[in-house]
Amino acid sequence: MPIVQFTPFSSLVQPAFWHALTDLKIDVLRLSDEAIPVHGSYSAGRSVKDRESGAEIALGCNLSVGGESFSKEDKAPAHSVSATGVFKNYNTIEEFKAADKTALFAQVSDEIWKSITVDRSTAQLSRFLLITFADLKKYKYYYWFAFPAFAAKPAWEIQGDWKGASDEFSDTFLSAIESAQLASPRAFFLVRPKAGSDEPELAPVEEYDTFFANVNPVERTIAFLDPSAAPGNPGWPLRNLLTYLAALHPATSHRVLCWRDAERPAGAPFKSRFGVVSQGAGTGEAASTEKPAAVGWEKNVQGKLGPRVADLAPMMDPTRLADQAVDLNLKLMRWRILPALDLEKVASTRCLLLGAGTLGCYVARTLMGWGVRTITLVDSARVSFSNPVRQPLFEFEDCLDGGKPKAACAAERLKKIFPGVNASGHSLSIPMPGHPIPPASVAQARADVEKLEKLVDEHDAVFLLMDSRESRWLPTVLGAAKGKVVLNAALGFDTFLVMRHGVRAALAKGDRLGCYYCNDIVAPADSLTDRTLDQMCTVTRPGLAAIAASTAVELLVSLLQHPDGINAPAPPPQSQGGDAAPGSEGVLGIVPHQLRGFLAQFRNMPIKGAAYDRCTGCSETIIKAYETDGFDMLLKAFNEPGFLEVLTGLDKLYDEGEAALEAVGWEEEDGEDDF
Repeated sequence: MPIVQFTPFSSLVQPAFWHALTDLKIDVLRLSDEAIPVHGSYSAGRSVKDRESGAEIALGCNLSVGGESFSKEDKAPAHSVSATGVFKNYNTIEEFKAADKTALFAQVSDEIWKSITVDRSTAQLSRFLLITFADLKKYKYYYWFAFPAFAAKPAWEIQGDWKGASDEFSDTFLSAIESAQLASPRAFFLVRPKAGSDEPELAPVEEYDTFFANVNPVERTIAFLDPSAAPGNPGWPLRNLLTYLAALHPATSHRVLCWRDAERPAGAPFKSRFGVVSQGAGTGEAASTEKPAAVGWEKNVQGKLGPRVADLAPMMDPTRLADQAVDLNLKLMRWRILPALDLEKVASTRCLLLGAGTLGCYVARTLMGWGVRTITLVDSARVSFSNPVRQPLFEFEDCLDGGKPKAACAAERLKKIFPGVNASGHSLSIPMPGHPIPPASVAQARADVEKLEKLVDEHDAVFLLMDSRESRWLPTVLGAAKGKVVLNAALGFDTFLVMRHGVRAALAKGDRLGCYYCNDIVAPADSLTDRTLDQMCTVTRPGLAAIAASTAVELLVSLLQHPDGINAPAPPPQSQGGDAAPGSEGVLGIVPHQLRGFLAQFRNMPIKGAAYDRCTGCSETIIKAYETDGFDMLLKAFNEPGFLEVLTGLDKLYDEGEAALEAVGWEEEDGEDDF
């Protein structure tokens, strides 16, 4: 009799599998090469009809893995059954090539044999092995599948030939099996005719002894979901099913139904196959408990035993490539250096940048480097010819025809650098104390304030990056009132200040940190009128802005990583990390209140300053007045000199100071007496 020829499994890897592997490698496995479980699935074999010849062409006997293959939930697609496997990823191509593949294969085949002889279960009969190396820089994935199957000695033979299932069973009988398989697909099952009926009864293979008790051998049928569509070659799962039967239920022969009708069109003939197989001499005797030899490594596209490679770079969406690549450096930080780093918190932080000049451009670039996905810029100016060399989001063409609006131009450039960023720009003038608003412009000022309030509400962190002192006042008040993270950066010639504003929530504890105005005893006023050219431009050493901007972003990230977040305590001024106060350090180290940098000495000095109860920017008096009177209070601050001093009581402080000076008795000495 002819020897049964089985159609081997072929791997079918969905592109989503490689994306899932990329995420798994970066976020979970990192440098681990431990074996982990993986899930695959297969369905009934399919064939297509050749348009010219009309012949049926069998498609591959596929076992598929996809994006859900690493999930804990083992759920197969519709009309499919699940197969469990072992996955092992190597860190280098050299380790992948040098892997002890024989030992790995033997381990999986041992697990299959144990499930047969000890567990007496069919659950592991289609178990597989997958080893990989993921080159994440080039998006190349080297992989090799193995589908261990036991070799029978003597080989299985087919009595006559495989024939259509309709030649053995009635359509009513097969239709009943079809309905059961559509409702709940089974990889392996038993079939017997129902007494006094032309319908079948089905049961798991594990119930062989009880289900087939007192059933005539010619009415006992072993069935399996056959992934092969070849007329004369059953699929790979039958090999281990026959091994299971030979080990636990040896018989002279087995009636086998290769079930292939998972999605049969209405009225179409059944494609399932039927045959009777036997094992030659020795069949029917007690089976040996020794594990048979196993085969099953998949051949590559050249038909040789060897790994395959999937090169996704040419067919991947460049935007998707960029999205994965920009975060690679960040995720590598967590592998060995900072496992506790919460990158999702950074990426989801919505940042509002008030000022799209030198500081704004560098802050935006550094935020993108940290993976921040939402960046909004606000500026009222246009790009000038002096900007592109110092402000890295602008080019020469942006200066022509009067210059493009800075905020919108910078946002568009961010999206060109990385399409995955949600960047937007708004041309907006921020009203300022000391700059009176004419009656005709009050409506526009009100609209500008409302727009700024809305932007602050929609963001988590606000960067003050403007080039005047008074332009920072309104955002300081809004940030304090709305409980936002506010970071300030200001430049001198070779010095800079970076600070975070204190939050209102810390007021009750008495340890609220100060804001930009807390060290001043004068309210912000007009600093822009009657300025010389060097005063109109921010004259700094060229490298200073990049240092200050990067420091501001790093301060934000350190704050986000601290367990107390926006309420993180500032370390004492002398702390440099090693001697920080308990509780003041986060994952990235200390979270200072202020940093003053001195480029002439190449040093930074941390400073801690308490909030001032008469501050014109963040005191409770100012915040409550804003919350009570809204724009009317702000309008007075813009238009009325001395309003903020009177509101906060600074005017009384001046009077007390003058009175103290007058109370001092000054004595004039005659200088001639000294000679």
